[in-house]
Amino acid sequence: MNALRKISSLALACLLGVTGMELGESLGIPGVVGYVSTAEAVVGRPVTPRSYAGVARRTTRRVVRRTTIYINTLPAGCVYGPYYGGHYYHCGSVYYEKSGTIYVKVVFE
Repeated sequence: MNALRKISSLALACLLGVTGMELGESLGIPGVVGYVSTAEAVVGRPVTPRSYAGVARRTTRRVVRRTTIYINTLPAGCVYGPYYGGHYYHCGSVYYEKSGTIYVKVVFE
């Protein structure tokens, strides 16, 4: 009987402790930590901080700067392809982007 009383007391204490922690977290009592953290965003959505689509879009928007240098024809040996999240013409160490009938020099920062 003594062992049964100890086991039931321990089970009751655990149940009250878990219930108190969950109630404390849901009521917003400071200093009480629960077992389940709150979800702030679903990873993979375009506007979440860790989504690949959102990171690529924000990085491209931040680093591509078009200059005021325009040319009518590209130098020989330029390769068109995906660079830094967009499609540009790569000519040696210089990148160009087509804008209508001319090409604009692009700088990545």
